Amino acid sequence: MSHTPSNVGSTDSNENHLVASRREKLQALRGQGFNWPNGFRRDSWAGDLQDTYKDASREQLAQDCQLVRVAGRLVLNRGAFLVLQDMTDRIQLYVNRKTLSPVSLALIKDLDLGDIIGVEGVLHRSGKGDLFVEIGSLELLTKSLRPLPDKHKGLSDTELRYRQRYLDLMTNADSRRLFQARSRILEGMRRYLSEQDFMEVETPMMQVTPGGASARPFVTHHQSLDQTMYLRIAPELYLKRLVVGGLERVFELNRCFRNEGLSSRHNPEFTTLEIYQAYADYRDLMQMTEDMLRFLARDVLGTTSLTYHLPAGSDDEQSRNLAIELGEPFSRMSLSEAVLHFNPELSPAQITCQTDLQSIAREKGINVQSGWGQGKLLMELFEATVEHQLMQPTFITGYPTEVSPLARRNDQDPTITDRFELFVCGRELANGFSELNDPEDQHERFMNQVREKQAGDVEAMHYDADYVRALEYGLPPTAGEGIGIDRLVMLFMNAPSIRDVLLFPHMRPEAPRGEPAP
Repeated sequence: MSHTPSNVGSTDSNENHLVASRREKLQALRGQGFNWPNGFRRDSWAGDLQDTYKDASREQLAQDCQLVRVAGRLVLNRGAFLVLQDMTDRIQLYVNRKTLSPVSLALIKDLDLGDIIGVEGVLHRSGKGDLFVEIGSLELLTKSLRPLPDKHKGLSDTELRYRQRYLDLMTNADSRRLFQARSRILEGMRRYLSEQDFMEVETPMMQVTPGGASARPFVTHHQSLDQTMYLRIAPELYLKRLVVGGLERVFELNRCFRNEGLSSRHNPEFTTLEIYQAYADYRDLMQMTEDMLRFLARDVLGTTSLTYHLPAGSDDEQSRNLAIELGEPFSRMSLSEAVLHFNPELSPAQITCQTDLQSIAREKGINVQSGWGQGKLLMELFEATVEHQLMQPTFITGYPTEVSPLARRNDQDPTITDRFELFVCGRELANGFSELNDPEDQHERFMNQVREKQAGDVEAMHYDADYVRALEYGLPPTAGEGIGIDRLVMLFMNAPSIRDVLLFPHMRPEAPRGEPAP
């Protein structure tokens, strides 16, 4: 039995017919000298016109005779009125058949939705109150050979939206607003950090020794050097080299690559902000993170009160809208306190005993591996039973040293580190700590990672000899942090999937046309 929808063949046939018709129009235009012109220059954006003249009366506009030049894509044809869309908004164009030349009218008649045009004309307001440009002259700039998605249904196929983002942006105003907001978030971060005397830097994306996080890297090969190289999993170790060199406040908005699976929260290529500040500790960065997120929320959204839609989880958990407040102080608790709070049946003695932790972890369905110490077991228990329940902004501190190979040990308890992670809506949003600046301690922790890698852990860190050498020259007391930009945009824009906030998310290979996916 065929699994191909019954309307696929007819849909393809209809589209092929429309494409053929548009190609015929293009050939006729070429015969008339059309050569994809590049000389039209707009002087006005649709959004600016809508804002500037929103209070101008119909009579005032008629008196002013404001001449404008606009350009964009033709997205609607309402007979006497066309609708043009540029990157800022839409504006109507009036076809006055009494004043336009026969040549112009013939050109307008042959226009298709999706064509890109340039128009010069005078601004007016309709009887219904809509702003419009009365077409004085019109020029076809680009002929669209493929039809736009149906104007009523839009682009309803979510996978198609991700694969053909250009169509999504063309037809979905919400998608355009989301990515404009993402751009403003990045710009706001740069502005905030610049005002705090941080310097933006760039570090290598291809590295001889991948480091800065526990993850499986992508492997490539440099032909001229005949050398195996890795796409970076984090810029951390390079940024701390810069602090050693005397650049005491640095940040990088960077692309990282981790060879892991795809999910609604994970993409193999993602964006983070990494910050490093000398003469500061993890508590300083916790406070700065609170301040920066409030600043960004006010700057981009105009409020610190957010709403995030949580999908249904277990069978008895319904989808719901969650109110998130960034204006109040964020909650703080240690990892051990969080495990005990969300697992009230456990005692402090149990979570400090490795044997008890092994039994508890197995009872919770965790696949316990040989070689896991108390710290690793506790971390696995936290991830399985606590993380998804941290809805309001919450800093978790006191991470085990065993799972924090780059963080400074706590002075009172060397089994934990001065580290925090920020969780909102059950997702990790940021990870920071007081940096380990003891080169001998760092050497030993790298060696532990090497042993774990030799035992089969593909995500364990490599030994970075040059980084240890840099520490031997002296890293001042420093705090560092990474913030997941993609997840932050998901939170701010109420997006359910990381693919919604990436312009070009990674997808599984598309099945050839006419053949079902395997």
